[in-house]
Amino acid sequence: MNDDWVDGGMGFGEHPHDNMEIISIPLSGALQHEDSMNNVAVIESGEIQVMSAGTGIYHKEFNKNQGEPAQFLQIWLFPNQRNVVPRYQQKTYTSDMRSNEFNQILSPDQHDKGVWIYQDAWFNIGKFDQSTVTRYQLKNKDNGLYVFMIQGSAQIGEQTLNERDGYGIWETEEVIIEAQKNSRILLMEVPMNY
Repeated sequence: MNDDWVDGGMGFGEHPHDNMEIISIPLSGALQHEDSMNNVAVIESGEIQVMSAGTGIYHKEFNKNQGEPAQFLQIWLFPNQRNVVPRYQQKTYTSDMRSNEFNQILSPDQHDKGVWIYQDAWFNIGKFDQSTVTRYQLKNKDNGLYVFMIQGSAQIGEQTLNERDGYGIWETEEVIIEAQKNSRILLMEVPMNY
């Protein structure tokens, strides 16, 4: 996972990937995306983008807004199927987001909520008011959970997480999270044994 800041007029030149699931989640600003599948799109805060690189793609991203930096998370996961036909998907997730609970934005099921990838992974994001306690039930007992604090702070068991902290949890079926401040949290449930 990369936590990237891209200055205005800057970006990542064209580069290749294959057999990788690439997920981008802008946190502020906007990036222009172009790829070898002829996709040209602007991705901005409140959206999620996924590329299944499969047999191979080239792509690039640029911040065309000279006056505002763009901040985004980019996550790479190995797929559970190799050499698939490359694909691209982008969705807005903020329109039906519920406060003080986790909202699914990615799964392995193309008919499910959010975008989908070739991997048994689920991503959820949420905004929580201070002192809100929430539970997350893992979909697969063999998976692990990576918690990333976008903003604020939270308590998980004895562990306090502050802004930009990450925390890995495995060998559990449920996690209880208490927001210590108004917080924005990303959960990434992923296979531990691949």
